[in-house]
Amino acid sequence: MNIETFFDEYTSSFSYLIWDEISKDAVVIDPVLNSNAESDSVATLCIENIEKFVAEHSLKLHYCLDTHVHADHITGAGELKKRSPQLKTVINAHVTEIQQLYKDYYHLSAMPTDGSQFDCLINDGDVLDAGTINIKAIHTPGHTKTCTCYKIGAFLFTGDTMFMPDFGTGRCDFPGGSAEDLYHSVMDKLYTLDDNTQIYVGHDYRPNGRELRNQTTIGENKKANIQLNANTSQAQFVAWRKARDEELAPPELLQISIKMNINCGIMPH
Repeated sequence: MNIETFFDEYTSSFSYLIWDEISKDAVVIDPVLNSNAESDSVATLCIENIEKFVAEHSLKLHYCLDTHVHADHITGAGELKKRSPQLKTVINAHVTEIQQLYKDYYHLSAMPTDGSQFDCLINDGDVLDAGTINIKAIHTPGHTKTCTCYKIGAFLFTGDTMFMPDFGTGRCDFPGGSAEDLYHSVMDKLYTLDDNTQIYVGHDYRPNGRELRNQTTIGENKKANIQLNANTSQAQFVAWRKARDEELAPPELLQISIKMNINCGIMPH
């Protein structure tokens, strides 16, 4: 199995293209619609780079999977779907709760809240077959209710549930977020996986100015995750996470991201 990584510098976001060299089957995880809060602009550089790679390698795109409803960048799922109509967009079924939560807040009276903007709503333990690529969904609520890690063979794509060991985990102060839920998602689900499971993270903020990294393992995090390792108690993590979240500013692209991401990356009417 091959993995091609795309990085959006402005939001420190990773997108992944996973493909089988023999069958040419492929899936995309967390594509980004490039955005800039200062210039109020939207660009499709990430999508174009994915398209170029797909064309150069004659790949067959099956699914575009979002790990959750992102609050810091706009998903490129809708744009990628426009360009590749055969592609099926995927998100956790709890997206309907997020849609209902924000529909009135943003006055989106015409927007459906049944998740019909997405082709496939998945639940914990669901398995998707993209030709020769087998994808298992692991629901990991905490950062958001929709957070889902995707396991493909020995690879685990964690979105904002877990980052590099020196950065920790995703914040839990968005509506529906829960530090308690995140603790159990990691301890009861992720840390029960094989220590050699290779993690691909959704962001890297390069703490202390270190070089950019996007790969770690379950074993490394169990030993050294600065917020939640295998020896961290629930009380310790919840207290630390809540205190830390109170210090964090809202993401610059929060408002536009939520509006569009509950609608598969397309601005709702």
